[in-house]
Amino acid sequence: MSTSLYSNSNKKQVDNYLPLLSAKQQTLVLEMIKSWLNVDKDTKRITLAQYSKEVNEAVARIEKGNSVSRKDTFEKLSKW
Repeated sequence: MSTSLYSNSNKKQVDNYLPLLSAKQQTLVLEMIKSWLNVDKDTKRITLAQYSKEVNEAVARIEKGNSVSRKDTFEKLSKW
């Protein structure tokens, strides 16, 4: 699905669902959207080169065995 079709579909869904909410719920949804936009403004984007470097470093750590297995992760989580 293209981005514009997906975007239009989302807009239509919002237009359909928003009126079903109470005024208070509509205000909360609007405030939530505004908070997401503020977070995005403060987020510092990294370059593709930096992203690739970080991914390669993570893969190297995993290949060296410097990671936690899924099984060990769930065992540790079950003790919480």
